[in-house]
Amino acid sequence: MKYITSGVCATEIEFEIKDGTVHNVVFTGGCDGNLSGIAKLVEGMPVMDVIERLDGTVCQKHESSCPAQLARALKRALQQ
Repeated sequence: MKYITSGVCATEIEFEIKDGTVHNVVFTGGCDGNLSGIAKLVEGMPVMDVIERLDGTVCQKHESSCPAQLARALKRALQQ
């Protein structure tokens, strides 16, 4: 799935959900080191665990954050 972010440095997040787990997360833009680290940390995690851990995270200069945007994207994917 491809998700266009809002209000954060990353402009897009791509990911897959297989058997209820998160795979192949790729952020476009943003802080590459931090975001590639997040992608590695969530690889293979249950979708709901990722949402619970990342939802509501804020970046000091934004109302949201790249991790929170991933949680939002996963929620949207579950609704579809």
